[in-house]
Amino acid sequence: MVKSMLAHKTLKRRDKAAGHAHALIFFGFALLFIGTSIITLDYDITGPLLGLNFWHGSFYLWFSLVLDIAGVALIGGLLYMMYRRKWLALPKLDYARPDRSPEDPDYDRNSYRREDWAFLWTLIIIGITGYVLEAARLVWLAGDPTVWDYRWWSPVGTALAYVFQGLGMSAEGGEALRLYSWWIHGVLALAFIALIPFTKVKHIFTAMGSLALRDPTPSSRLPMVDLEGDKIGYNRITDFSWKHLLHLDACTKCGRCHEACPANATGYPLSPRDLVLSLREFAADKLEKGSLPKDGDALSVLGDGPNQIRSETLWACRTCSACVEICPVGIEHVPMITEMRRQLVEQGDMEPTVQTALQQIQKKGNSFGENKRKRPAWTKKLDFEIKDARKEPVDILWFVGDYASFDPRYQKVSQAFAKILNAAGIDFGILFEAEMTAGNDVRRVGEEGLYQHLAESNIETLEACDFQRVVTTDPHSFNTLKNEYPEFGGKYNVQHASTLIRKMLNSHEIKLKKKLSNNTVTFHDPCHLGRLNKGYDAPRESIQMLGANLVEMKRSRDNSFCCGAGGGRIWTPDPVDHEKPSENRMREAAEIEGLDTFVVSCPKCMNMFEDSVKSTGNEKNIKVREVIELVAECMGLDDAPEPADEKSTAEA
Repeated sequence: MVKSMLAHKTLKRRDKAAGHAHALIFFGFALLFIGTSIITLDYDITGPLLGLNFWHGSFYLWFSLVLDIAGVALIGGLLYMMYRRKWLALPKLDYARPDRSPEDPDYDRNSYRREDWAFLWTLIIIGITGYVLEAARLVWLAGDPTVWDYRWWSPVGTALAYVFQGLGMSAEGGEALRLYSWWIHGVLALAFIALIPFTKVKHIFTAMGSLALRDPTPSSRLPMVDLEGDKIGYNRITDFSWKHLLHLDACTKCGRCHEACPANATGYPLSPRDLVLSLREFAADKLEKGSLPKDGDALSVLGDGPNQIRSETLWACRTCSACVEICPVGIEHVPMITEMRRQLVEQGDMEPTVQTALQQIQKKGNSFGENKRKRPAWTKKLDFEIKDARKEPVDILWFVGDYASFDPRYQKVSQAFAKILNAAGIDFGILFEAEMTAGNDVRRVGEEGLYQHLAESNIETLEACDFQRVVTTDPHSFNTLKNEYPEFGGKYNVQHASTLIRKMLNSHEIKLKKKLSNNTVTFHDPCHLGRLNKGYDAPRESIQMLGANLVEMKRSRDNSFCCGAGGGRIWTPDPVDHEKPSENRMREAAEIEGLDTFVVSCPKCMNMFEDSVKSTGNEKNIKVREVIELVAECMGLDDAPEPADEKSTAEA
């Protein structure tokens, strides 16, 4: 918290101008507050009680100079924020709601705009009246050398004093103006303090609390649920943890999450900011009246009523964590959304396709509904045997995952990875039909009971095997195996395939026969590998070692734009009248001059972008390839596999 506050690191990300302006306001306000407190300390505490007065001499002069500069910083920062709101007219600050229509009673949020402007004007008038007070005092005491001779230690007040004198103000006029200014300045300052609990000013305190209490991995490790407890998930506002209620109060309405959200960007009824604000307004309405409503249903945050969260809003979320990543005050949107989804699942309020996928996972252990015995079918096209990790010791246990096992396009990637490991002499094996889906997306859909069953079943299988480390090509499996399985007793050394490939390239275990020196490529960061686990460098370094010309998209690394598959959305068909997140991303990539290859490192990303490269008309110009495929090509293990003509089972 202290580091974030002092460095303003979270505020400067992706909006440096606003971050610097906020720093001017923050430090200017802090210094002025400290300065006022010092005067109080001298005049009202140490002076009368201890006979100790220090507000004079050199200390007073430096005090005066520092506070003059602090006031300029405060006013300068506020003026920029006004300019930003009025003349830049940023869409994220207009409070337009994607989850409501104009006829809805809670659609209009003009009150937020009025509050924002009142906040800015109040602070700037406090700052200006402080200078008027200072200048009026100098005009009043211009004949006193103990004041006037040291006037330039208050440079802003002095400059303003000369303006007043130039306008004909006398010493008596200065004395009168000082008196009125003192009262105006004092009343405004006290009113500002009094309004803290009721306005956005409270973020001065709630943001600090939110930053201090935030989970460093809020999206990669979701909270566990006691399945034997009285309730699962969040339905009523009283179900929310006190920390999540604090997060609601901490929101400053900056709109960064609104801007970063892939669902919001492509026309879905979700804005993380508006979700938080709706919950905050609902909490204020229900919890701050002194007594709770007698009707428990009146406390339900789920529904179509004013400030309730609609199910379509929650199901629009990709759990990509773009909102959590960019939030400057540490709000944990994804865990709250997941908790509310858990309650929707309890109520059976979900898309039929999601329900079908969950039923298939429960019955068959995979979302494709395929027989368990078909899971290792892709291995039959290899000209070597893969070890059965259940039957013999291996160094690497490869947890393959659903899409890498069943999706026709990604089966080619799985075969390429197996060839790479075999050629490098790596001792590896798989679980064959004993593997079940890792459950990462099951958990993020909100089906905690099924998730815990999957986790416990896979852990039981893994515990019976003899291996040193787990590797997976699927970032979704990687995330839950690494971050969530330990809560169930499954503590393993888990790596994503991109990390292993980089290591083998560096150690020359991988022997390259050619380079991709004539290829211009870009890399898409999978959310579960990148944002959730900071795995940004390994795939990029591998691509560069292959000799390709890597050009970054505008949104990359922690600002990568989700493919749209996460949070169970891969099981839900997108409406035909909506742009898909993957199409939005592919159009961004197509802006790169001379781009040959769109590189991914996730089976779900592969699935989504194979569709979007066609639907955006880029199929002839851009190929969607996996890092693994590029490595296999450079090793001469196989011709570059072309995308499969048939649709995946999921698409069908």
